[in-house]
Parts: sequence; structure tokens; C-alpha cells
Amino acid sequence: MGEANLRVALVGAGIGGLGAALVLRRAGLQVEVYEQAAELSEVGAGIHLAPNGSRVLHRLGLEPRLREVAAQPQALQVRLWDRGVTVARQPMGAAWAAEFGAPHYTLHRADLHRILAEQVPAESVHLNHRCTGFAEDEQGVRIDFADGSSAHADVLVGADGVHSVIRQALAGSEQPQFAGTAALRGVVPAELVPELAVEDMYVWTGPSARLLVCPVQGGRGLAFVAVVPDSGDLRDSWSRQGDPAALAAAFADWEPTVRTLLGAATEAGHWSLYDREPLARWSTGRSTLLGDAAHPMLPHYGQGASQALEDAVALAACLGERTAGPAGIAAALRRYQELRLEHTTRVRGEALTGGSQRLGGRKEGEMSAMVEDIAWVQRYDVEQALAPAAAR
Repeated sequence: MGEANLRVALVGAGIGGLGAALVLRRAGLQVEVYEQAAELSEVGAGIHLAPNGSRVLHRLGLEPRLREVAAQPQALQVRLWDRGVTVARQPMGAAWAAEFGAPHYTLHRADLHRILAEQVPAESVHLNHRCTGFAEDEQGVRIDFADGSSAHADVLVGADGVHSVIRQALAGSEQPQFAGTAALRGVVPAELVPELAVEDMYVWTGPSARLLVCPVQGGRGLAFVAVVPDSGDLRDSWSRQGDPAALAAAFADWEPTVRTLLGAATEAGHWSLYDREPLARWSTGRSTLLGDAAHPMLPHYGQGASQALEDAVALAACLGERTAGPAGIAAALRRYQELRLEHTTRVRGEALTGGSQRLGGRKEGEMSAMVEDIAWVQRYDVEQALAPAAAR
């Protein structure tokens, strides 16, 4: 094992960055986080924390905090878009926790972000630090910021999202492929939609759009994601604001409960969906990527947060078992990439056509096909996957 005082610089203080900071600190590494925003906050709406992700946070002792703010849906209902009839109901809750070894949570992105931020000392998170580039050599890596300052570390981890500066430096220019759709997301108070039980998740699939609804904020809110046709004229920013009135108008001929839900929305984020081909490599001698910076994927599998948390566990294990010196760091980052690249490439591929996209709502067997489709990734245990690699 290498020296314990390895200095790791993380660029990006989103869910992936803070999750990595937590796991790396627990592994005994020195971690500093650099974030371009002026305050530590998170935008967005609902988020899924699948069993493969929740088991990571449970092992870190965060189960009590998760249960305070998250919901654990008891079932997934598929309803007809025009008549509101429930055509399928898949038990979740305790059944899924037993089947996959951990719960499936739904929660507000900001709540998960806050839970992770609580675990990282404030003095280790440096705000107003927008990374503009980096340079590495045998002695370490220098990270440069827009204000002219710089920082030095032994390892650089880019957790700065789909438009990562670190990714661009490692992978060069890319041409994202527009998916033809956008995800419009928001949260409404559950009390405004009494027709929907806050214990369940819901999916409606129409001729050209799809609506997913899940409980958040301990059941006090209902988060929605409407997947609709989109022009793709604007950049694939997931923080751009949409027009709630236009959203409601797009679903004006859907069943009454849908109209009530979307009519109650006072804001909606507009995320034009783009896909990116997997990278052939994402690590160098002292630098690597994590989460969306390494493997951005469409949201239809609900795996973004869980994959970032798995990355963090794998990276911490590899760095913790490294041999001393620059060669040991480089070998650890290669091993991390090898452990995660094949798996995340498969998840990204399945997200193109799988998950809730399999639910048309009018054919028998669709629900069982969807559950079978996601079971392999829900059951995945990153620590078990690390064990065979450590034995080699």
C-alpha cells in the first residue's frame, strides 16, 4: 500500500464530487474539492437512488439520514394516458429491498446533495473556483482556476459533469448525438394532487410523450419527469428553466390527474437529451474522471447518482491499495478505469432503449420485461466486484 497522505483534488461539488470526497476521506486520503459556483447548492428535481446506489450509502452509515428525506415507493403503477386506468402494478418497497439487497429510494436531488455535503468539512470545499485547465508531471498535478490561482495535488479527479473541463482535456472535442427528446422536470406539493397516493410511483405513456411521477421529500412532494419531443436547438444544459404553461398545454388532452399535476407546477427544468459515445480511456498518470464526466448517460435507467457512487467506491479502493510513487498512482487509476469502464458502458447502452421506455401501457408482459431489464444493475454490488480484482 502507498503512502497514506495522498492529496486528491476533486473538481466539482455535485453529487458525484461530494460522494467521492466522502468515500475518499473515509479511505484516509486528503481531499480538497473545488467548485465553480459561489454557494454549495443543487438544482433539479426528483432523483432515483437504486439499490446498487443506496447500498453504498447505507454502508457509509447514512441510512438514517436517507430515511428522513427520501421515499421508498411501495409500487410502480402504469396508467393509460387518455383514460387514467391502471393497467399494471409492480410491487416495490420491501419486496425490492429483499430481492436486490437494499431499498430503492426516490428523493429530491437537493436533499441527497445536502446529505453528502454534511459529511465533508466545509474548509475542504473551495467555492468560486472554476477550473480552466491542468498540467501533470512526475511531481504531481497543478489545477488552474479562472481567477488566476492554482492548486497542487497528487491526483486530480474530474467530477465536473457532462461539460467537464477535465474530460475535454482528456478526450478532446466531441459531437453529442441529440436524442430527439427533452426531459421536463419539477416538483409539486403532493397535497395538490390528492388523486395520487404518495406511496407509489406512476408512469403514463402516450403517443409521443411519457410522464413519470415519484414521491420525494418524505412523501410531501411529487417529482415529475415529462419526456417530450424537442428541437434540440439549445445546448444540453440540465439546469435551464422551461415554461410550465407550455408544459401543461402539451398534456392538455391527457387524463384529468395528469392535467391536475402539471397544472400545479410553478416551474419546470428543461433538459434537452444528448447521448455521448463511451470514452476509450478516462485516466492518465495522475488524472481521472468520475460520474457524468466519465460516462454521461440518458436518464431512462435512473442510474446517474448510483453510478457515480459506485465510481467513488472503486476509485477509493484502487487508490487505497496502490503501491508507492507515481507508478503506483498511475497503475491505480488504470485499474479504476478497467473496473468501471465496461460496466458503465453497458449501463449507458441499456439507458438508450431500456428502463421505463419499455412500458407502453397496453401490452401484457411489459412490466415483467422492464423489471428483468433493470434487475442486473439493481443487484450489482461494487464491493463484490472489487474483491476478485483485488485477488489478482
